[in-house]
Amino acid sequence: MMRKDYMYEVGDVVTLKKQHPCGSREWEILRVGADFRLKCAGCGHQIMIARKLVEKNTKDLRKKA
Repeated sequence: MMRKDYMYEVGDVVTLKKQHPCGSREWEILRVGADFRLKCAGCGHQIMIARKLVEKNTKDLRKKA
């Protein structure tokens, strides 16, 4: 299995494998550490999720402008 090594930073947008119930797959990173705080690009819902789960489920990473 190929592991993707991304450098996550506040303001970046990650695309996850599973979609949120609102239909969006894109999340903005608000906090980075052992846990991430992510904000849904579709509805604005915020979640805290373990770094390990974010790294496992990331399909794409767009850096902030």
